[in-house]
Amino acid sequence: MHFLIEEFGLLTGWLIAAGAIFLRYALFAGLAFTFFYIIKKKAFSSVRIQEKYPRISHILVEVRHSAYTALIFSLMGVGLYFLREAGYTRIYTGISPYGWSYLPFSFLLLVFLHDTYFYWIHRLMHHPKLFRIFHRVHHLSHNPTPWASLSFHPLEAFVEIAIVPIIAFLIPFHPLVLLLFATWSLMWNVIGHLGYELFPRGFVRHPVFRWFNTSTHHNMHHLRSGCNYGLYFNLWDTWMGTNHPEYRKTFDRIKERKIVDG
Repeated sequence: MHFLIEEFGLLTGWLIAAGAIFLRYALFAGLAFTFFYIIKKKAFSSVRIQEKYPRISHILVEVRHSAYTALIFSLMGVGLYFLREAGYTRIYTGISPYGWSYLPFSFLLLVFLHDTYFYWIHRLMHHPKLFRIFHRVHHLSHNPTPWASLSFHPLEAFVEIAIVPIIAFLIPFHPLVLLLFATWSLMWNVIGHLGYELFPRGFVRHPVFRWFNTSTHHNMHHLRSGCNYGLYFNLWDTWMGTNHPEYRKTFDRIKERKIVDG
């Protein structure tokens, strides 16, 4: 963002950053959609979470709202640029201040903090007085596709990305870590909205892997709401008792279906 603003100016830099965010989203979501919904649709039909397929008209709505989200995310990047220039953040460049070992540690810390933030802010947005204002747009996707991964109302998009400046005020982060985090988050969002369960049989009952969420977990949230609020991990849903009671049985039923060749 620093380079874009310095090189192209504020408005142009913001729009270029928004375009880059949208293109990254289109690449991840587009590849997943093309492979699972077009090329290998029949081959993966046995692990389709919901039998019906969403209409093209609704997919276009998901893409449109995701474009708005890209504008909001890049606008937050502009704000972060000015905060850093004013000396309010702890974003640092170069490796020497904290060393190479701090990079993976700070990435894992950011992922865990975001997972915690997401669970509680997501659960809050399901409050009846807040749902229609913030979260209703995302839940228009009762049967989500990878294109729904950034399909938010602008207010929700702002709340979603607000974790970055909050953490940047408190904890040192290298820009490379923030870039890897953004890629990780988008990838996991695509998996959550994939509509197909790719994790292997027994995954949700494994002593280690059961602490990671699955496509089924988030798909059930879209289908039934009021449950399965977590993003990356199944920590907070387990601790707070908000997993859907049929989550693991639903996952097992999907993985027990007969595989279709093709």
